[in-house]
Amino acid sequence: MTTYTLRKAAADRVRTDLVVIGVGTDKKGAAVPLGGAEAVAAAYGRGFAPLLAAAGFTGAPGETARVPAGDQVNAGQLLVVGLGDRDALTPEKVRRAAGVASRSLGNVASVALALPADDADHVRAVAEGFLSGLYRFEAFKSKPRKVSLADVVVLSYGARRSDVVAALDHAVLLGDLTAKARDWVNTPPNALVPTKFAAEIQKLTKGTQVGYELVTAAQLKKLGCGGILGVGLGSANPPCLVKLTWAPAEPRGSVALVGKGITFDSGGLTIKPGGSMSAMKSDMAGAAAVVAAIHAVAALELPVAVTAYVPIAENMVSGTSMRPGDVLSMYSGKTVEVTNTDAEGRLILADALTMAAREAPEVIFEISTLTGPCVVALGDRIAGLFGDDETVAEVERAAGVTGELFWHLPIPPEQRTSVRTESKVADLLQHNWVRWGSALYAAAFLEQFVEDVPWAHFDIAGPSYNTGGPWGHVPSGGTGFGISTLVELVAARANR
Repeated sequence: MTTYTLRKAAADRVRTDLVVIGVGTDKKGAAVPLGGAEAVAAAYGRGFAPLLAAAGFTGAPGETARVPAGDQVNAGQLLVVGLGDRDALTPEKVRRAAGVASRSLGNVASVALALPADDADHVRAVAEGFLSGLYRFEAFKSKPRKVSLADVVVLSYGARRSDVVAALDHAVLLGDLTAKARDWVNTPPNALVPTKFAAEIQKLTKGTQVGYELVTAAQLKKLGCGGILGVGLGSANPPCLVKLTWAPAEPRGSVALVGKGITFDSGGLTIKPGGSMSAMKSDMAGAAAVVAAIHAVAALELPVAVTAYVPIAENMVSGTSMRPGDVLSMYSGKTVEVTNTDAEGRLILADALTMAAREAPEVIFEISTLTGPCVVALGDRIAGLFGDDETVAEVERAAGVTGELFWHLPIPPEQRTSVRTESKVADLLQHNWVRWGSALYAAAFLEQFVEDVPWAHFDIAGPSYNTGGPWGHVPSGGTGFGISTLVELVAARANR
C-alpha cells in the first residue's frame, strides 16, 4: 500500500529514489523551472539548461525527461515533466502533468513530487493527478504487476497548514473511490450483472455511514417502475435499484444524485452493430460515479443530506425483450411509447428521477452515458450539461474547481413539445428518430420526470470511457469522470 505525506523541504535536499520537478516555458519559448524545480535548477547552476537541452526537453505539456541526479541533489534520480506556458499555469495543468509523471516512474519505491504546490488547490491537483495516473486495471490478468511504490511525498511550503493537509487527505480519499468506480466500469459484463453490481455496492457501504437499500425486481413491479422493468425484460439477469443515503445530524440542505446503471447494452431489439458493443460494459459509469461520490461525501462528513438512486439493468436480446411500439407505464404514472430499444437509459432514469423528485430534495444531479450524438457534438473529453440556468451555473462553478470539462447545451421548446405530443398512443414519446439534436431530445424527455425540482443532467457518454491511450492524468478505460464535480457540488452547498 502506498502512503502519501506532505513535507516542507527543498527538492534538491529531499532523500528519495526519485524526485519529480516541473519545467514550463517563458514568452520566448525557453524552458524555465517552476515550483520545486527552482531549487533543483539552482543546485545545478548553469548546467541545468544544457542538461535539459541535451535530453531534447522543451517544457511543453506532456513532455518528460529523466536526467542524471549527480551530486547536486540527494535523490537517486530526477524526472522532469513539462508544464507549458508558465503565465497560463492552472491547477488542472498541474494535475495533468502529475498524471504524466506517475506513468513515467519506473521501478522506484519512493517519490517526492516537487511540482507547483504552494496552496491547497495545487496540492490537491498534484496528488489527484499522480494518483489518477497510477491507476491500472489488472483484476482479470493471471499475473498482475506488483506495485513497488511505497512512499509518495508532496513537497509544499504550506505543508503544515490545515487547509493544505485537508487537501491532500481529500485527494487520497477521492483517488481511492475513483479507482473503485473505474474498476467497476472496466469489469467484464459477465462478471458484473445487475445483482452482482448491487452486491458490490453493498460491500462498499459496509463499515461506512452510508445507508443501503436494495429494491428488487419484484418490488419495482409493485411500485410500477415500468421503465426499469421494461429495459430488463430481455435479460436472464433481473434489474434492480439501489438507494444510498447519507444523513448528517444537522443537514444544511439536501441533494439527490441519480446515475444510469446499464451493466451491458446490446441495444435490445434495436440492436447495436457488433463494433459498437465492445465498450458497452461502461454503460453504468454514471451509476459508479454517484456511488463513489456519496461515499466521498459521507467520509468527508459534509453537512448536506444526500440520497443516491442507482437503477441497474442489462439491455439484452431475447424472446421476452421490450419491443419497438411497446407502451410502458412509468413510476410517475405517465405512459411512454418505446420506438428505440437502444435508447434504454432514459427509461430507467425516468423512474429513478421521479423517485428522487418525490422526496423533495433541493436539487437533483443526474449523470449518465446517455447519447452517442453528444460525443459527436463535443468529442470524448467534454460532457454535455443540461438543466435550469441556476443549477447549470452551479455545476460550471464546481467544474472550474475540479478541472472536469462540461459544455452547456440547450433544451429547446420544440424538443419538449415533440416529447409530449408526437406519440399517438401514449403520454410521451421515448425517441423520435430525428438525428439532429437527439441529445437535446433525450434531455427534454428526462425533464418530464423531475417534477419541477431544480436539476442538471450530465451526458458523459464521451469522457466516461477512454478507448484510446492515456493522456494527462486520464487512464485508458474507465475514467471516473464526474465524481470530483459531484463531490464539489455538495461541498459548495455545505459552505453556503
